[in-house]
Parts: sequence; structure tokens; C-alpha cells
Amino acid sequence: MKDYIEERAVEIAKYIIAEKATVRQTARVFGVSKSTVHKDVTERLPKINPLIAGKVKEVLEKNKAERHIRGGKATKMKYKALANSER
Repeated sequence: MKDYIEERAVEIAKYIIAEKATVRQTARVFGVSKSTVHKDVTERLPKINPLIAGKVKEVLEKNKAERHIRGGKATKMKYKALANSER
């Protein structure tokens, strides 16, 4: 069982790096919870492969810094769609 978890953590990390994916996107692709993705890349991965863990951390920090922008765009699109549907 432990091997599976370690393999999953590395695969998740590779996906996040390659796709510049968010935790939410990654969880959806791998069929696990956001908590599992976060635990894999912040707790398990540094023990397995510190080099990859550092790269994942950079991507996640960038995503975190930009999330308010994505949220604003989503809200704008929501209200734009509502306005169009009322016409």
C-alpha cells in the first residue's frame, strides 16, 4: 500500500508541474480529494523526492498568488451569463 501512495504522490507532482495545475484540477484528474493531493505534495513528496517537491511548491505558490484573479474572472463570467440569459 505504501508503494502505491508514493507512486501516486510522484505522479501527482509530475502532473502539477507539467500542467501548472491547481490542487483542485489535480484532485479531479486523479479522482482523489484536494486534501489528499495537498498532503501528497506537501508532506509525502519532500521525503520521496525533494527536488520535485521544490518545483511543485513553486507552481502551487504561483497558483495561490493568482487565485484572486481567477476568482474575479469566474464571477465576471457568471454575471455576464446571467445578464445574457435575462435578455
